[in-house]
Amino acid sequence: MILVTANQMQDMDRQTIESFGIPGRVLMETAGRGAFDFLIRKFGLLHAKKIAVMAGRGNNGGDGFVMARLLMEKGIPVTVFLLSPKHKVAGDAKNNMDLVEKLCDRSPACSLIEIPDAEAFEHHKTKMLHHDFFIDALLGTGLNSAVRGIFKAAIELMNASPNPVFSVDIPSGLHSDTGQPQGVAVKADATATFAAAKRGQILYPGQTYTGDLAVIDIGIPHFIAREKNISLSVMEKKDIAAWFHPRGFQTHKGSYGHLLVIAGSVGKTGAAALCANAAMRCGTGLVTLGVAQSLNPIMESLVLEPMTCPLPEREKGYLSDHCLAEIQTLLTGKQALALGPGLGTRAGTRQLVQALIQTSEVPLILDADALNGIADTPDVLNEKKVPAVITPHPGEMARLCGVTVSEIQADRIGRASKFARAFDTLVVLKGAQTIVSLPDGRSYVCPTGNPGMACGGMGDVLTGMIAGFCAQGFSPEQASLAGVYIHGLCADHLSRDMGRFGFLATDMVQRIPRTIHQDLL
Repeated sequence: MILVTANQMQDMDRQTIESFGIPGRVLMETAGRGAFDFLIRKFGLLHAKKIAVMAGRGNNGGDGFVMARLLMEKGIPVTVFLLSPKHKVAGDAKNNMDLVEKLCDRSPACSLIEIPDAEAFEHHKTKMLHHDFFIDALLGTGLNSAVRGIFKAAIELMNASPNPVFSVDIPSGLHSDTGQPQGVAVKADATATFAAAKRGQILYPGQTYTGDLAVIDIGIPHFIAREKNISLSVMEKKDIAAWFHPRGFQTHKGSYGHLLVIAGSVGKTGAAALCANAAMRCGTGLVTLGVAQSLNPIMESLVLEPMTCPLPEREKGYLSDHCLAEIQTLLTGKQALALGPGLGTRAGTRQLVQALIQTSEVPLILDADALNGIADTPDVLNEKKVPAVITPHPGEMARLCGVTVSEIQADRIGRASKFARAFDTLVVLKGAQTIVSLPDGRSYVCPTGNPGMACGGMGDVLTGMIAGFCAQGFSPEQASLAGVYIHGLCADHLSRDMGRFGFLATDMVQRIPRTIHQDLL
């Protein structure tokens, strides 16, 4: 599902009207009818409810007028509160306001009340509160300044009411691009948005204001959206599921790839085990885990299905460039290399990481200490021979970019996308709403996952999943999107089954096969 900016949406509307020839009034009618249909699906016919439509003077208000008219025609009592002088309503919105007034003349249960100023608002405030349901059609997607005056008062009134609120196109007061409230914003129970979802409806905190979201097709031709080269999308289950197929009868472990994992150090053997075990659980045929020789007995007790390979060590419990030749030999016949979980950041280890990035002949999945090891020299990514995926959390991303964590969090999509393009590397920026950014400029937002994932080891599981899918023959893009989406989906299942927190990374590993089979196959 694509996510558009306000400017992109305005351009699409304008091109549809001016170049393609669909009149604006038709688009408004289609939008209002689509929103009305979603309203009825979500809340029922509302026959026993008194509906208040809170309308502004622009096109957002015009969509609200269409909905009011359709409700009136169903015999439902509707009061339209127009937060503007009537004479300032123009164009298609005015045409629909006039139709509403004609229906009000024929129905004593319906009315349109003009509220041009604060005095009129205070006069009618009590009447507004005596309604059972609010339709928010005050402010549209073009808002880019703080909400003030009677609009702020109306939004606060709706938010203070215990009754449901249905927003038209976007909750009034919410910034369409960032998802930040412009001082104040409607907290809607549901929102009907038109043609395409807006970035601010998905990005935090906008999703908490939007409620249940439906995208209404209003007739904008698909080629117009394609020509905009929209770069941001939400991952969708149907797209991920298309990459998974039942396995053939005559297959064997060699049919599903062989992954090499280089990970672990003193005190961090669990990270290596989680990564290797997760790769097996997501269906990889074979996994070999390379570890420092002195840690091998420990690793053999933590992993059963993955093979272990003890590697020579200069310092007990740590790998360094001393074992580069052995790892290069191990890479023969492998389809992917996962590097970094619990590896440590000693000087020799950093040199090993950089050498493997420069010489690997199979796709790289770099996490944790592999990223910390190149934090001062990220340009080494430009020396790689193969595709690479990095999976930083915000702290690791900040070190790679030479900025603060707050700067990363303030522009997660922009930072991830810029790095992906600069280093021709796929970036998985972890955190709430994990971002996957591709070198070609496209980015994806993950809709799965929950706060219960805030515990150690979750990132190691994700690395194993992405690397495992790569080893099975998924492209780095497919492996990253599938890994991130399924990782979050596993957590969502565990949150429902075990509680909102307290489930562990080992629980995630166990949940992977069931999630794939229940949700994707």
